[in-house]
Amino acid sequence: MREQRAAAMKLRRARRPVARGRGGMSGQRVLKAEAALVGGVVLAFLCWEIPSLRREMRLWRMAGGFRAGHRYP
Repeated sequence: MREQRAAAMKLRRARRPVARGRGGMSGQRVLKAEAALVGGVVLAFLCWEIPSLRREMRLWRMAGGFRAGHRYP
């Protein structure tokens, strides 16, 4: 019985989160922060590029789009 309790205590001690006791960040929080940062950068890039993409689409349509075929190399 005593040995079982000692083994259970070791398991309990091994399962505690290591980073929280020392004031660090857990891996899951770091991943969430990185995902938020990458999402913000992608969103900013899209907002920056949308006007030029619209302009390119307009030029492409004026040139004939898919129907232009071989007229423009």
